[in-house]
Amino acid sequence: MYAIIDNGNKQYKVSEGDLVKVEKLSANVGDQVSFKVLMVADDNGIKTGAEVASAKVTASVVAQDKDKKIIVFKYKAKKNERKKQGHRQPFTAVKIEKIEL
Repeated sequence: MYAIIDNGNKQYKVSEGDLVKVEKLSANVGDQVSFKVLMVADDNGIKTGAEVASAKVTASVVAQDKDKKIIVFKYKAKKNERKKQGHRQPFTAVKIEKIEL
């Protein structure tokens, strides 16, 4: 059984027990969070729309961290303009505990 959840304008395919990095949430480590469910697939088939309006995915926050650094380099050819920046995207790691229909 798996579900498609929505968080931060991104969609994630999750199953019970999965560890997922999602967009940063304002929750402390150990807190319970729930996500909006877009689709659920199980042995009976796929359910979407009004069928999953009452569905709920609960997860616990495992970590608040930053991803690895990426390099952003901008330049203009023949103009001696260069700009080098680094960026670390913050994320929240959650462990999916329960998918309820």
